[in-house]
Amino acid sequence: MATDATGSAPGLRVLRRDDWDKWYDTLIRGFGGVPESTEERELWNSLTEIDRSLGAWDGDECVGTAGVFSFRLTVPGGASVPAAGVTMVSVAATHRRRGVLTSMMRRQLDDIRASGEPLAVLTASEPAIYGRFGYEAATFHLNAEIDTTRVRLTSLPAGTDDVRVRYAVPADVLDSCEAVYARLVPSRPGMLARQPGWERLELLDPESDREGASPLQCVLAERDGETVGYARFRVKPDWDAAGPDGTVILQSLAALDPAADAALWRFLFGIDLTSSLVVRRRGRPVDEGWRHWVSDIRRCRPQLLDSLYLRPVDLGAALEARTYQAPVDVVFEVQDAFCPWNSGRWRLSGDAKGASCERTADAADLALSIRELGAAYLGGVSLASLAAAGRVREVRQGALAEASLGFGTAVAPWLPHGF
Repeated sequence: MATDATGSAPGLRVLRRDDWDKWYDTLIRGFGGVPESTEERELWNSLTEIDRSLGAWDGDECVGTAGVFSFRLTVPGGASVPAAGVTMVSVAATHRRRGVLTSMMRRQLDDIRASGEPLAVLTASEPAIYGRFGYEAATFHLNAEIDTTRVRLTSLPAGTDDVRVRYAVPADVLDSCEAVYARLVPSRPGMLARQPGWERLELLDPESDREGASPLQCVLAERDGETVGYARFRVKPDWDAAGPDGTVILQSLAALDPAADAALWRFLFGIDLTSSLVVRRRGRPVDEGWRHWVSDIRRCRPQLLDSLYLRPVDLGAALEARTYQAPVDVVFEVQDAFCPWNSGRWRLSGDAKGASCERTADAADLALSIRELGAAYLGGVSLASLAAAGRVREVRQGALAEASLGFGTAVAPWLPHGF
């Protein structure tokens, strides 16, 4: 680890349970110092994987934090693949530019490789930080601010009127909602299988996060007595000289079919005393049906944002773990300065049934870095678009079109919640 004139390099070690409070306080200070609610703090304490968390220490002072969650991530083809969820990363402002972050990233990726997880994922507070460690944006989402007084829902799917929407206490119907979520996980790349304890994240409702809105509300979508969807939201009431001007703030929505989806969106559009529907936080998938039901997409003010960042840790295992929507047989020349075990030539052969990826001495067809493969891995970024930006070089004519088509997916990848 590098040092500078301000002092020696801090020591790095695995977190101990009795140091968690000091470690977590360092993290909170790194993100502005605003204390979290007791409920939030207790939840993150229970979810922290102590033996996968690192602290950088300058004497008795914690000056750096980094953790990992043990996730399973849906990849193209529907498989659930082990993925290390990199989280809680911070460096004290007093210890910047001493190599603290680099040392934590180095130790983390070595440990992830040793654990046999082929992928590492994270959500980035500052995207520019993580590119040098091989991460790249692999999923995107849409936020929106919909003027529900001027935007109508049209051409709703058959069966929408057969779906009953009813209010429910969020905690009382958590199991039903989680069952819907679990059925959806294999259907979209980027979704995380909810590990025990993570369902509590969906009910986290500190007053400090409401910004004047109501406590969390929930409705279920039901058909023939079966729960086929749900929506969780808040309502922020307001009035002006013209009358009520409230806002519906959508937190999460899941539906098993288009009719249930439409019924939930129609309910949200029609809540009394409101004039807008705001979609933010993790947003919605970029290919979701509501965009095709609204009468005026411009008045929805959609905003495209980056979401999940991904890097292959074991390149061969990662590319073998997913399937390919069209046959591919391509040799990649890969550069990976931070994890050099991935560098070199790899032959990927695969289709919709499976894939193999092995080292080869054959001539390269495409040349790129690990970041481009991370971006394209879930199918949300095309290799062709990266080539248009000069980030993928085609060596064999036709290889780019073949690989770009094969890496694509029928549905856009999406990360449903943060970590």
